[in-house]
Amino acid sequence: MNPTFFLSPAKPHKLIWGVGPTFVAPTATSKVLGQGKFSMGPSFVALLQPGHWTVGALINNVWSVAGSGSRTDVNQMLLQYFINYNLKKGWYFAVQPIVTANWQGSNGNIWTAPLGGGVGRIMKLGFQPVNLSAQFYGNAVHPVSGSSWSMRLQIAFLFPKLSKAEEEMMLEKKLKQLETEQQKPQAK
Repeated sequence: MNPTFFLSPAKPHKLIWGVGPTFVAPTATSKVLGQGKFSMGPSFVALLQPGHWTVGALINNVWSVAGSGSRTDVNQMLLQYFINYNLKKGWYFAVQPIVTANWQGSNGNIWTAPLGGGVGRIMKLGFQPVNLSAQFYGNAVHPVSGSSWSMRLQIAFLFPKLSKAEEEMMLEKKLKQLETEQQKPQAK
C-alpha cells in the first residue's frame, strides 16, 4: 500500500502542481512480494492540460524508517510521466510508464524503464464515475531477476465534487429510476 498526500494551490493556473509525503506500508504476506519495511519520503506532481492533452509527471523517493533489521534498507525512486490524448465519449490514449530506481541495487540491477502505452475510458457504472484502462509495456531496462514486460489493468473509482445543481439532477434521476422499478410488476 502506497498512499500519497498532496498540498496544492486552491486556484490552480495553467500549471497544476502538488507536493507532499508518500508512505509505503509493509503489507506483503511473503518476503518475495514485499520489502518488509515501512518507508516514507517526499512526492511531487505537476501537469498541464493544453487542448485535448494532459501532460505531466509524478516523482517520489522513499527511504525505510522502520521494519525488520534482517531485511535490506529501502532507498528507491519512482518517476511516472504521463501523456494522455483525450478523445470523444471519455476515451483516451495513454503513455504512463512507471520508471523506478532501486538505489540499494548493484550495477545493472538499479533501473526499470518501461516503454509502451494503452487506452482508457472515463465513464459511469450505474451512478458511479470510473476510469478504466489497459496498458502494456516492454521494459527496455530491468534488473536481472526482473520481468521484461508489464501489463496494467486498472479501475479507479472517481468522486468528483458536484455543484448543487448536479447533486439535485442526480437525485432526481435516482428517484425516477426507483419509481420505475416500483411500478414494474413483481415476478413470483
